[in-house]
Amino acid sequence: MESPDPSFRQRLLIESLTVLSADARTQVGWLDKHGVMTDEIALDFNHAFRMAETLLAEGQLTGEVMADLQEIDVVLSGMSDGDSADRWTRGALSFDEGCALARRLARRVLVAELSEWQQPLPAITVIR
Repeated sequence: MESPDPSFRQRLLIESLTVLSADARTQVGWLDKHGVMTDEIALDFNHAFRMAETLLAEGQLTGEVMADLQEIDVVLSGMSDGDSADRWTRGALSFDEGCALARRLARRVLVAELSEWQQPLPAITVIR
């Protein structure tokens, strides 16, 4: 199977960071619009993050950005360990420390990559 091209990988990463960086109210609106569960925010980032090493190797990401992406991955993984169902509620998006840290890191990456963190939220297609 052929690997996705760099523009696809980069778009996937930027879109996942855009949702992750949004304020809690905007995230909830996005979740409602697309009819997906809260943890979809982390799952989308995880899919994009798995391609980040390739983007780094291709010179599409800097080491500093990669370090922030790795930290986001650690934060989100920690939020998914053990008894963490309460960390993936819509309400938790407003008050959970992990959500707040991941949001700040995602904003920092978007500023580094695009010079601004606020981007239009991506549309997604959910196959049911």
